[in-house]
Amino acid sequence: MLKSKRIMELPKITAPKIGVSPIQFLKEVKIELKKVKWPSKEEVVKMTAIVIGISTTVSLFITTLDFVFTKLTQSIIK
Repeated sequence: MLKSKRIMELPKITAPKIGVSPIQFLKEVKIELKKVKWPSKEEVVKMTAIVIGISTTVSLFITTLDFVFTKLTQSIIK
């Protein structure tokens, strides 16, 4: 016999309201923004440092590859 599988129920998606006034829209935006869990200052600083570090590492790697391939190409052409 097949075991019954639990299916996770997704929240109901409602159709967007057409013709909502800009004021009502901004009120709903404000309500939604209150639901957001914003990162702390420490989290922002930490994640920014990680992004800068990874970006720097990748750029150095690509620069090194470019230099190596340029020298290799120059040596082949000569």
